[in-house]
Amino acid sequence: MTGYGSTQLMTLAMSAARDVAPMLLDGFRSDLDISTKADFHDLVTEYDSAAERRIAELLLAANPESAIVGEEGGRTGEARLTWYVDPIDGTANFARGIAFWCVSIGATVDGERVAGAVYDPVADLMFHADSSGAFLNGKPLHARGFTEPSRSTMLAHFPMPADLDADEQFALTEYAMLLRAYSAVRNKGSGALSLVHVAAGWGDVTLNFGTNAWDVAAGSFILEQAGGTYLAYSDGSRVQGRDAFLAPHYLGLVRDADTTLVEPVLRKGSVIRDQHARQAAR
Repeated sequence: MTGYGSTQLMTLAMSAARDVAPMLLDGFRSDLDISTKADFHDLVTEYDSAAERRIAELLLAANPESAIVGEEGGRTGEARLTWYVDPIDGTANFARGIAFWCVSIGATVDGERVAGAVYDPVADLMFHADSSGAFLNGKPLHARGFTEPSRSTMLAHFPMPADLDADEQFALTEYAMLLRAYSAVRNKGSGALSLVHVAAGWGDVTLNFGTNAWDVAAGSFILEQAGGTYLAYSDGSRVQGRDAFLAPHYLGLVRDADTTLVEPVLRKGSVIRDQHARQAAR
């Protein structure tokens, strides 16, 4: 990580996330112009693009040689230092006035996650991590919670419409199993915020299929730095090491969580989703 300090990058990510917060709070619960991207489930507002442009401006002003990978703008450049930016993770919540959305900014150096910030402007909660650990508003964060399913709360982004399209019977059968096995199963609508809530011990496991690197670069790093576990899968195989956050399917868990029931769902579901994606691309 020569030439880039983890704490410095974390501080910059935090500053950029806070900078766009007033703009986003002005738009929240206002008369928004809501559009769709892939389909009517995939919402976007003018604030998504505006916030991403401002974040990119701030990050590049501090490190002009860095690259940006954003949800709205895609990839800009190639560099040792790369920022993964989701200006509003949970846009559907933001667009409808539901207070569960965040700004997510993660930094990698030579492909390795080194810093991250996930900011919830409504609650003024800043989750952040560098090489020394994970923090919530400056205080150490520890991913401790319930480990057995019968006492655990799952923050499950499953089944989503894409899961039903890929294999409705699998999705609904496994969802029914999870509902019976876990103390509670909730779909909160923001993958990044769900990851850091597990990092805080406010949830015990989170499950998600079909995500992108900007959704998880910061949240997965914060969870791991808090002592939690991040399990990534692609096409039925576990993805480990620095590329884990690039895999499209994941589990996030508190320390020592029992994965006996849920990891097989992730493994099989990752095969189904990836096969369906290949077929759709033909």
